[in-house]
Amino acid sequence: MQIEDSVRTDDGASTTDAGPAVPERYDFGRPAALSREHTRALAGAFDAFARLWAMQLTSKARLRSHITVERVTLETYDEYVSTVPATTTLVLCSDEDADARAIIEFPVSTALLWIVKMLGGDSARPLEARSLTPIEFALLRALMDETLGHLRGSLGGLLSERLAVTAVQYNAAFAQIVSAQELVVVARFSMRLADHTESASIALPAAVLLERLTDTTSAPHAAPDPDVVRHHVEEAPVELTLRLASRAMLPGEVLDLAVGDVLTLPHGEDRPLELAIGDHVVAAAAVGANGARLACVITSSDLSRSLVEETP
Repeated sequence: MQIEDSVRTDDGASTTDAGPAVPERYDFGRPAALSREHTRALAGAFDAFARLWAMQLTSKARLRSHITVERVTLETYDEYVSTVPATTTLVLCSDEDADARAIIEFPVSTALLWIVKMLGGDSARPLEARSLTPIEFALLRALMDETLGHLRGSLGGLLSERLAVTAVQYNAAFAQIVSAQELVVVARFSMRLADHTESASIALPAAVLLERLTDTTSAPHAAPDPDVVRHHVEEAPVELTLRLASRAMLPGEVLDLAVGDVLTLPHGEDRPLELAIGDHVVAAAAVGANGARLACVITSSDLSRSLVEETP
């Protein structure tokens, strides 16, 4: 029996595509996607950054903000450029001593809104897009320096500590932190500012980022040092109790106890008391005194040795 693919056209007619499927070429120089471990690690880091960024905008720009991560993908720089608006704010970050770069992208109108709010304006809607003045760029740079600090902290050692804001571009094709066909890790965000929603993105060169991420995730976990564990156990304080043999009673008998009642205990006068840690008896002792305080004298520690021997 032969199964043929059926395709329905716009007018409702059904046609049959009997031609063989054309295989798609796989580019071994470009992974199809991020690995599951890398995606999980980066998504968690960018989610932490989104919360910090939202709190920063709420406090500094006096604008109620909520930022969430939409997705984290691996793309060529050309593919990334094709997805961002033709005119947008591209904050370029670089490290002069290393080949480290990054882009933080968001609408120009949103950048102007942040600046107006920081200067005490009461506008709650995005403004008409235009180029930033030198004073506006200085204000935005101060804000983005702190944002970049949150990004470095959230990504840990994946970004250079000397990465700093260097310039602002308005066209991603001119920003070009890497060549057109090089891979970048792109994190896309949904920004809810007051009563409207905008989109933002962060692009990081994939070569160095994924290399550092692989080293981090593949690093062997340090095996616990038995001497350290033993030290912590030996230094942990425990509560030592000197007690008589216990007696079982019914709840009703306990509730009927009154001042003056005498309880007999199954503990002989010549029997030593039990020295216990929790429910484990570790030694036997007799009542003694140390000056004006009660004390106990250890009469047997055989129970302690047997307890150690029975411990698996």
